[in-house]
Amino acid sequence: MDMKQRLESLDALRGFAILTMVLSGSIAFGGVLPGWMYHAQVPPPAHTFDPNYPGITWVDLVFPFFLFSMGAAFPLVMKKPGAHQHSPGILSNAFRRFGLLLFFALFTQHFKAWVLSDSPQVREQIHSIAAFLLLFGVLYDWKKISSPRIRGIIRIAALLVSCIWMSQMHYAKGRDFDLYRSDIIIVVLANMALFGTIIYGATRNRPFIRLAVLPLVLAIFLSAKQDGWVKDFFSFHAIGAFKIDWAYKFYFLKYLFIVIPGMFAGEWLMGWHNGSNTSIPHKHIVSLLGLSLICWNLYGLYTRQLTLNLFGSVVLLGLIYWIISKAESLFLRRLFMAGAYLLLLGLSFESFEGGIKKDPSTYSYYFVCSGLAFIMLLVFEGLRDMRFISRAVSFLSIQGQNPMVAYVAGSLLLLPLMNITGIKPYWDSMNQNAWMGFAKGVIFTGLVALITYLFVKRRWFWRT
Repeated sequence: MDMKQRLESLDALRGFAILTMVLSGSIAFGGVLPGWMYHAQVPPPAHTFDPNYPGITWVDLVFPFFLFSMGAAFPLVMKKPGAHQHSPGILSNAFRRFGLLLFFALFTQHFKAWVLSDSPQVREQIHSIAAFLLLFGVLYDWKKISSPRIRGIIRIAALLVSCIWMSQMHYAKGRDFDLYRSDIIIVVLANMALFGTIIYGATRNRPFIRLAVLPLVLAIFLSAKQDGWVKDFFSFHAIGAFKIDWAYKFYFLKYLFIVIPGMFAGEWLMGWHNGSNTSIPHKHIVSLLGLSLICWNLYGLYTRQLTLNLFGSVVLLGLIYWIISKAESLFLRRLFMAGAYLLLLGLSFESFEGGIKKDPSTYSYYFVCSGLAFIMLLVFEGLRDMRFISRAVSFLSIQGQNPMVAYVAGSLLLLPLMNITGIKPYWDSMNQNAWMGFAKGVIFTGLVALITYLFVKRRWFWRT
């Protein structure tokens, strides 16, 4: 798809998710910052996981927003010229992406310097940088090479070299290569790429059939607690003697509750932008109300002021609806109505499973996050045409066009360079107070964003 044809708001949502993911992992830890700056179930100062803490923070929205944008991208990918439109091609593409993302999850995790050694030195830092460069051969599209055969040979050769190198290395604590040592976030994305591609490919012309998948997933989750074939199906983890739970668990399919609503958003976004009137009435007010709605829910759910949160959400949704109802675009109204319904559905589920939680994730969490993702799309749609702010949206959209680079540029390139050049101790010394602890994360995230920006401008895209 040509850059000019991309839906900027969707790219901005993906870029926002990936940069806030980097930010959440690079701010100061240990009690310098307040609890709402981290996952709600991993509070400071010890950051020990405690599933008894209900509530969500802005950090808990990062991954769902990325999953939602992934679901919204399926319609765009399927519609672009050259996309597979027949079942064998769709299945082939689904398993190819699944395999490449699994490789990405394993390779990037194994070549982090602190995984390579208990006390990483320059040698381990160079290995991390070399791994980052080797990913070029596997994931870069090599469109400047005219021969498809040569492009294929380069990618396969780079993939083989990467796998052999990874399997022959020795790691920290005297351990060897391990299939279970992977980036769990990417493993989940691999599963969503596989099942999401298959589900969307089978329901492109029957969109409401894909909704029928969700009650089936729900039924299996609820019935798996009792003995029977459902429990066996849910717990399936091996083919003969070969275990596959490092790559697949039915448990991962719970995130279809976020990905499938995203598919509808992608279709409606495409229909809206193909229409004659794509303008949001009073877009600046809609964006302000949408951001207020998101912040209000984060505050209310984190502080457990549930009744007040529900009342405020209904008021804000009513105000947005009053404005959106005047829009000529049916697709625009659908985006808002879906977001409003899912948010209210999630708030209705709030007391179920001990309150909304990211981990272990609850049904309230899926629906609330999906609803807020719809609202965030409308926020970016409103902001992208506003003077000054539109530049920030464009910058976020650039980040969203190359998320794989943004995801690993910090761990495989930036941190090793900081260690080799001796800058890392100065960066670590910023863990002194709240302002410096947050500035530490902003600086790191800004550098990652700059690297990604340069990659996009050079058209060095990594794709699966």
